[in-house]
Amino acid sequence: MFKKKPKIIQAAARKIVTFTNPRSVVSEQFKTIRTNINFSMPDQKLEALMFTSASPNEGKSTVASNVAIVFAQEGKKVLLVDADMRKPTTHYTFKTANAHGLTNVLTNQSTWQEVITETPISGLDILPCGPIPPNPAELIGSQKMVLLIEQLKQAYDLIIFDTPPILSVTDAQILSNKCDGAILVINSGTSEKESVQKAAEALQNSKANVIGTVLNNYKLAKDHYYYQYYGNAE
Repeated sequence: MFKKKPKIIQAAARKIVTFTNPRSVVSEQFKTIRTNINFSMPDQKLEALMFTSASPNEGKSTVASNVAIVFAQEGKKVLLVDADMRKPTTHYTFKTANAHGLTNVLTNQSTWQEVITETPISGLDILPCGPIPPNPAELIGSQKMVLLIEQLKQAYDLIIFDTPPILSVTDAQILSNKCDGAILVINSGTSEKESVQKAAEALQNSKANVIGTVLNNYKLAKDHYYYQYYGNAE
């Protein structure tokens, strides 16, 4: 049974701007990302998509959450899965519990139906990480994970996985070839070129289908035409 819908409080509002301010410049950029994802695989159904980054603190969890929201706003039934078993954050973003989640499912302690949590966004559910396990990579690479993905595909139009930074641990590499597509998040001004290149190579070596990158925290000048067009939107 689904848990009660959590209340979104101010501390989380900044992270899910596509919900709190859907007409803002940033929200429009996320809608552009949604459009580009839709066009990235015209001949193949995109059912499972993962987000990762080269290093920590590049914003991949925030990007994954907002992309999940804009797909739900488009009318799709979306599930956001917190597969970052080292440093889960989805439950903070949506202000919900993390006592039970993905790790419970992969260790046969719960069914996925029991740990799915609804959100205030119509069409969007989340699967929190659950208790941090001692063996994240083994759980991600298990046959149980493969089976879970197939089951979730039957219940949702799109599954979005938030995974750890790919250069820090092997989890993202292991999961990448189980998904239909992978997106690398790069933080403008802080990501090092060498790290980004290594991250891209790691995804390629794991035979991931890298469908694009997202440049996060890029600042538009106020005289930029996009800023002028959307800057005053309420």
